[in-house]
Amino acid sequence: MGAVIIGCGKSTPNLEIENDDLKALVDTNDEWIRTRTGIGSRHISVDETTEALAYAASAAALGMSASKHSDIASISYCAEPIDPESIDLVIFPTITPDSIVPSAAAALKKDMRLQNAIAFDINAACTGFIYGISVAESMMAASNLAAAQNGCKRSKIKRALIVCSERLSRLTDWNERGTCVLFGDGAGAAVLEWRDDEPGIIATYMRNDDDDTNALTCPNNFTAPQPFTKDGIDASASDVDEAADEVDAFFDLVDAIGSSSDRQVIRMDGQAVFKFAGKAMASCVEHVVEQAGLALDDIKLIVPHQANERIIRFAAKRLSMDIEAFQLSIEDTGNTSSSGVPMALTDALAQGKLERGDKVVLVAFGGGLTSGAVLLEI
Repeated sequence: MGAVIIGCGKSTPNLEIENDDLKALVDTNDEWIRTRTGIGSRHISVDETTEALAYAASAAALGMSASKHSDIASISYCAEPIDPESIDLVIFPTITPDSIVPSAAAALKKDMRLQNAIAFDINAACTGFIYGISVAESMMAASNLAAAQNGCKRSKIKRALIVCSERLSRLTDWNERGTCVLFGDGAGAAVLEWRDDEPGIIATYMRNDDDDTNALTCPNNFTAPQPFTKDGIDASASDVDEAADEVDAFFDLVDAIGSSSDRQVIRMDGQAVFKFAGKAMASCVEHVVEQAGLALDDIKLIVPHQANERIIRFAAKRLSMDIEAFQLSIEDTGNTSSSGVPMALTDALAQGKLERGDKVVLVAFGGGLTSGAVLLEI
């Protein structure tokens, strides 16, 4: 018995930016970007919100026609339509929500009329889908198994929607070549169903390593006027967030922010992230396969976070696996943070790379430093 994926979907904004288009912003070209990242283009949201992209991907995962946001391109893998009212749980991993309150999950629940769902967000950066699907499976197992074993009264969670949607373009410094060539926007979603006669998710593995060198950061930016000083109320006080200086110092951003007009942008030490990512991805795959009591030869496909093709190839080499065993979808999406894994999984299913009974590993890494993997049977 376990949580089985019964539907997947992905969506992308309508504007597609080719590598050579970025020459208008920074000193780069198609060959420079492709050889270093495997990226050929990415989609950028102009008037699509994070919630709109999530709606399109979720509708695709549910196998339903999108009554709203139908102009957003989407891909669906779903055997038969899923009743929105049958969704009991919505988990929305994202680092780019449209609002702080309500949560992205609550906004999506309202927009899609998921009347019976509880809904909340999580932030695990690019590992968000792995954390989200792990949390959902744990809640489903607890609600369906614990009550039967010890009489604990819980609301049963039979179906869960995990949706990741990101607009990294809104956090990207488009004058910084080292990061702006990497990121894109998009959303991916999956529907889990608890079944008594199928294994579904077999094993999960999550971890956090301290980002001691602040290799990947993006501070929040509070701009509301504050009529307060340390002495109390002052109607003429500056609207500057004085605590921001402490935040900047904690993340070692003082010099970086001092040389830039933008505070709330992603800053990354590419070499440090690459070093962490390749090792973390291989380690997480090994751990989750071992936990499941299986071998790498038992795995039909590995669906990794689509951060950089070189990182994926590095991990494949560490695992002594052929690159053909990895789903590569980065060429026309770029790095879409938490959305990368569910988008790539949708591609793999839609392309017919997986059949019923195949075992798959989903694996990701991200800021925090987060990493993790899920092993499941399709």
